[in-house]
Amino acid sequence: MSGANGHDAVEVISTKRDRGELSTSQIEWVVDAYTRGDVADEQMSALAMAILLNGMDRREIADWTAAMIASGERMDFSALSRPTSDKHSTGGVGDKITLPLAPLVAACGVAVPQLSGRGLGHTGGTLDKLESIRGWRAALSNEELMAQLESVGAVICAAGDGLAPADKKLYALRDVTGTVEAIPLIASSIMSKKIAEGTGALVLDVKVGTGAFMKDADRARELAEVMVALGTDAGVRTVALLTDMSTPLGLTAGNAIEVAESVEVLAGGGPADVVELTVALAREMLAAAGRDDVDPADKLADGSAMDTWRRMIAAQGGDPDATLPVAKESHVVTADTDGVLTRLDALAVGVAAWRLGAGRERKEDPVQAGAGVVWHARPGDSVASGQPLFTLLTDTPERFDRALAALDGGYDISAPGSPYQPTPLIIDRVD
Repeated sequence: MSGANGHDAVEVISTKRDRGELSTSQIEWVVDAYTRGDVADEQMSALAMAILLNGMDRREIADWTAAMIASGERMDFSALSRPTSDKHSTGGVGDKITLPLAPLVAACGVAVPQLSGRGLGHTGGTLDKLESIRGWRAALSNEELMAQLESVGAVICAAGDGLAPADKKLYALRDVTGTVEAIPLIASSIMSKKIAEGTGALVLDVKVGTGAFMKDADRARELAEVMVALGTDAGVRTVALLTDMSTPLGLTAGNAIEVAESVEVLAGGGPADVVELTVALAREMLAAAGRDDVDPADKLADGSAMDTWRRMIAAQGGDPDATLPVAKESHVVTADTDGVLTRLDALAVGVAAWRLGAGRERKEDPVQAGAGVVWHARPGDSVASGQPLFTLLTDTPERFDRALAALDGGYDISAPGSPYQPTPLIIDRVD
């Protein structure tokens, strides 16, 4: 269908197919026409594939992102009494960082409007985790969100349908057409929502490794650079950390069990890697918002981050004192030899948790609050034959066999005394 400015879908597809640059006018037209239904799914699929194969330059990506933003509403937090800073993770296994991070940054005087999503496949969703808390609700009106940001300082909730509706439509299409990996489309998808959200500063946690969306460090760095450029060009102070996702974070992958681990971190304990990344991201968020005079480690130690967590959960109808759901069935996997655990593959653990019911294959699938995997050793730890390595949790025990198959080959135990060289959790910083 041809638009008022003379563009049509075949012309736009052909331009990118032939390695041409799309003009600002072409981009604005095709994103708007697709959102309205005037460009068919099969036409947008062809364009997405052409973008995957032939790429976009910085101007094209910026124009595409702006067109996605223009498809919906923009939020404005300028009326708040404190600056705002947000974080986005590209997703991983055991990545519960948002849960302790949002109240921690809020306890330091910076408001956190954390619009989050649900899990799909082997990566968990923040909203699924929080919904294991009795009474907690993900859906807030814009008025409720603003009021909670002012009173509590932190909100973790679902993004409304009004933010970048073009992205919602295109994301679903990319998922079924083999075009998810296109860096221009990944970057514009993430950044259109974050810029439309209206935060003043943004810290990106770009995961690298087997359990990450980006397996290759060079590709992850390229994605980080594109997103930082998009944020900066839009007037949002943006920085990215590249972080390791070859080994899962913490000691749990699931929903309720990750909430429990997050509460341990807020109580001043928890696994060292979860604490390290939470504090590192908090420092970046605070610095980007102009509040690097506060050390977030102090707010974990003095209990104020925990106080903010309790207020945040209660403000969204949750009971912070409620007992978390527990799976009905469990299965323990033990070490078959003495030695040193030298590898624990994040993808294997993530797929096992997903198969146990902690994740979903399709958007409409339910998840089990209590399902997941607990691991009792981390790479570098010595283990003894017969010692528990994993506890698998589910309400449906027929799932155990497929979860065990996912873990098979997903870890290595080397001879006693074998050297282990840990990889750094934070690989690089892009600003």
